[in-house]
Amino acid sequence: MIPGMGRVNPRQVKQAMKQLGIKTEEIEDVEEVIIRTRSREYIFKEAAVTMMEMQGQKTFQIVGEPQVSETMAHAQKPQETKVPEEDVRLVIEQTGCTEERAIKTLRECGGQPAEAILKIMSS
Repeated sequence: MIPGMGRVNPRQVKQAMKQLGIKTEEIEDVEEVIIRTRSREYIFKEAAVTMMEMQGQKTFQIVGEPQVSETMAHAQKPQETKVPEEDVRLVIEQTGCTEERAIKTLRECGGQPAEAILKIMSS
């Protein structure tokens, strides 16, 4: 209940949203929703999912209790990944850093040269 507004009629809320150009749609028969981050997975079994569309943007609302677990990549020990030589050279050319720092920063940035260059230049 919204303070000072009394009970809100769901039909009136739906009409007001329609007037504002907000479309809502219940997504039926949802079996599972997974939200995966670098370190965790949020798994919603049999969640209630609503899609709202406003001004061309879609937003999804998930209602349910997630099971949270570490992702496999995070659970394993970090492995020394091979960094392409051309990426190392690019980082060195753009920043003037040492080869060791270029390799270390590329690994920290998931092998993304642009991100590594920005990280070195901002430190």
